[in-house]
Amino acid sequence: MYPGKEAVVDFDPSLTFECVDDCTWCCRHGVLLYEKDFLALAERESLSEAVTQFRGREFVRREEKADDHPHAAADGQACFFLREDGLCALHDAHDWKPARCSVFPLSVTVESGDIHVSVREEAHEHCDGLDVSERRVVDHLEAFLPELLWELDDPTTKVEL
Repeated sequence: MYPGKEAVVDFDPSLTFECVDDCTWCCRHGVLLYEKDFLALAERESLSEAVTQFRGREFVRREEKADDHPHAAADGQACFFLREDGLCALHDAHDWKPARCSVFPLSVTVESGDIHVSVREEAHEHCDGLDVSERRVVDHLEAFLPELLWELDDPTTKVEL
């Protein structure tokens, strides 16, 4: 992955993942922004519109989508950057996405000083991209785990709101 960096993989190494059209389940949630993500987002988009703060941390906010938006959650909301066509405006316009978006459907935790990578429990229920392709997650971990995570004291990716 990165020189001198290792992760403990806590999932079946044969697991495959590929985003599939019209799923967007991961985009229905708020996205935690690490400090570097926050600064990188500020270079690309208006923070006043896109970001909210909760318990002292910045998140890409969820917003009410149009009634006929095909990718909104049951409450009618989704990520601020989720377009009606199911694509991410950040990824499309800037070829960039926050670290938490890159990590999905994985979850990162720290246990006894080691970074552990597993599959988010909710992904097994809701993510249509698991085990639908030939793209083995273990062969592409660097794409899922941005270098930014290795710089954090606690790169845990699941934060209870």
